[in-house]
Amino acid sequence: MATKTISRRSFIGKTSLIATGASLVGPSLFGAPAILKNYGKPNSKINGVQIGVITYSFRSMEDQSAEATLQYVIDCGVNAIELMGDPAETFAGRPESPLDRGALWGLMRAKREGTITEAEEKKLAEMRKIMEIYSKEVAEWRSKVSMDKFVKLRKMYNDAGVSIYAFKPNAFGKNNTDAEIDWGMKAAKTLGASHITLEHPSDDVHTLKLGNMGAKHGIYVGYHGHEQQTPTFWDTALEQSKYNALNLDLGHYVAAGNDKPLDIITAKHDHIKSMHLKDRQTPENNKGNLSWGKGDTPIGEALQLMRDKQYTFPGTIELEYEVPEGSNAIEEVKKCLEYCETALK
Repeated sequence: MATKTISRRSFIGKTSLIATGASLVGPSLFGAPAILKNYGKPNSKINGVQIGVITYSFRSMEDQSAEATLQYVIDCGVNAIELMGDPAETFAGRPESPLDRGALWGLMRAKREGTITEAEEKKLAEMRKIMEIYSKEVAEWRSKVSMDKFVKLRKMYNDAGVSIYAFKPNAFGKNNTDAEIDWGMKAAKTLGASHITLEHPSDDVHTLKLGNMGAKHGIYVGYHGHEQQTPTFWDTALEQSKYNALNLDLGHYVAAGNDKPLDIITAKHDHIKSMHLKDRQTPENNKGNLSWGKGDTPIGEALQLMRDKQYTFPGTIELEYEVPEGSNAIEEVKKCLEYCETALK
């Protein structure tokens, strides 16, 4: 049976009482209970299960700076994250992108899901040409930038009560240089991450290279999958290196038509470094990406399995369903976290 931990509401209530007691008994109490140090900070570890969020979830928010992103995370009540590359690299002084990343992500998603129009296909091709030129500029910047800014970024997040368990810059693809891959892994380590994440390249030569480079840096490589995920999808990479691992996406796994989605968690739990959570439908139900509780993905059961088996990898909220009118990404991530809290009570 998993050890029961304090829920966020209970945590705040108890720390409020302790703080009140501190004012009554005087300064001798200070320094005694470690819980005071974390008073007012977010806490999304629920009954032993760490719930995090990928900062991609806040892509619709106007301010994409590292400072604003941190505030979004805090406002959601989350204390651990998978950090996308843009906020961190911008904080460190990366050259400004000429592209609207939100528009690019939208087109890439439409391409991946087979819903892209001919006009959008042309626009995507144009944007990719611009990105290719910009990527060379970024590669040059990465070869020279100091890690000092990443040290400062980690401190800023940690001081606010937020840890970074994964880092996802656009630095680990087949078109990136070895120097960029080295840079990305060094940056991830500096930020305090245990692993980097990237889309599975479907290239055994590249996964072998990344696994070997991960071993050199002592950092795991979590391969993310979409609808190409199967029970054996990661097997070759896992055989190549103990530093190759899974960034499982449970929602995409269901949309891919895999039966018994909880089985992949049980079978691969030793190799899962983090798991994305979203509520997608099965192919029979049109693979929709819905607000949590309306799709076919067993999010609650998966979290309960993690709790009962005491699996230590985080469950990562990834907000991909359409934000309802009148709401925003912060409010929707809060709803996802509440769903997790209910499941784990």
